[in-house]
Amino acid sequence: MARALNPEEFQRDFSRTYQEIKKLIVGHDETVKHLLFCLFSGGHALIEGPPGLGKTFLVKTLSQVLELDFSRVQFTPDLMPSDILGTNIVLEGEDGRRHFQFQKGPLFSQIVLADEINRSTPKTQSAMLEAMQERQVTLSGETHALDPHFFVVATRNPFETLGTYPLPAAQIDRFLLALRLETPNLKHLQEIVHRTTNDQKVAVQAVLSTQRITEMKEQVRMVMVSEEAEDHAIKLVLATHPESELSSQRVTQFVHYGSSPRGVQALILAAKVEALLEGADTVARSHLRSALVPALRHRIYLNYEGQASGVSPDDLISAETARLTG
Repeated sequence: MARALNPEEFQRDFSRTYQEIKKLIVGHDETVKHLLFCLFSGGHALIEGPPGLGKTFLVKTLSQVLELDFSRVQFTPDLMPSDILGTNIVLEGEDGRRHFQFQKGPLFSQIVLADEINRSTPKTQSAMLEAMQERQVTLSGETHALDPHFFVVATRNPFETLGTYPLPAAQIDRFLLALRLETPNLKHLQEIVHRTTNDQKVAVQAVLSTQRITEMKEQVRMVMVSEEAEDHAIKLVLATHPESELSSQRVTQFVHYGSSPRGVQALILAAKVEALLEGADTVARSHLRSALVPALRHRIYLNYEGQASGVSPDDLISAETARLTG
C-alpha cells in the first residue's frame, strides 16, 4: 500500500540531507538544493563551472551523505564506450570450455560522476543515452538493468573549448536541470581557506537509507498540479519557440529552437519538490519559479544573431517569465 503524502516528513529529511552536505560544501546553496531536486525527481544533473569550484567534491559528498555507491569517470578523447558500459570477456570454466561473461563498467553504480563529459567523442557520449533514459544498457543483444537509484551528474567547463566535443541536443536534453557554480565571494573564500588549511577534519554522516530515498521519490510523484500551474508551465515552454504565437519579438529574433517537451516535465517535477518543501500537496504557479531557469536554460538554442548579440538563455527565460506572469 502506498504511503500517504507527508510534506512535513519530506521537509525534514530533505533539510537533514541539505544541512549535512553543507558541512563540507561552502556556498553554492542553490546548486546543492537543485541537485537534490534532481535526485528526488528521478532525473539527472549537468553542472557547469570552471575548475576548482568543488564540482567533484560536491557529488562525492552527496554519495557519502546518502550512503550510495559512487563511481567517477574522467571523460577524455580516447575513452571508449566499453570503458564506461563494460564488456564481455572470455573465461574458461573448470571443464575447459570457454564462455563469455559480462564485466560491468563504472556506469553500474548508483551515483555516477561524468567528469568533463564534453571531452569525450560523440561515440562515447552517445553510449550514455540509453542508460540515462531507460536506465539499462544493451550490449551484444543482451539488456542489463541499472540500479534503481542510478543518478548521473555530469560536469562541463564552459570556458574551455580546445579539445572538447559539444554535447548533442539529444544528450543534453536528458538532464533534468543544468546547474552553474559561480566563483565564491570574499566570505566564502575565507571560509574555504579556514576549512582546508588546518588539521581539523569534518566528516559527514549518512542520513537517509535507500528505502527512504525511494519513498521520497514516490512522494514527489504523488504531488498534484493545479490546472493554473500546469497551463502556465506549458505556456512558458511554448514561449521559448520562435515560431510560437506566445513568443516575444526577442525570442523570434534570437532563438533558433526552443525547449523540448522534457522542459515542461522537468519544470513540473522540480516544482513538485518545491511544493513539498513549502508544505503544500499541490503545485501552484509560485512553485515554478525556483527551478525555472535551470530547467530550461540548456534546452534553448540561440541562432547566430543571438550568439553575436551576447544574449543568454537565462535572460530570455527571465524576460519571458516576467512578460507572461504580468
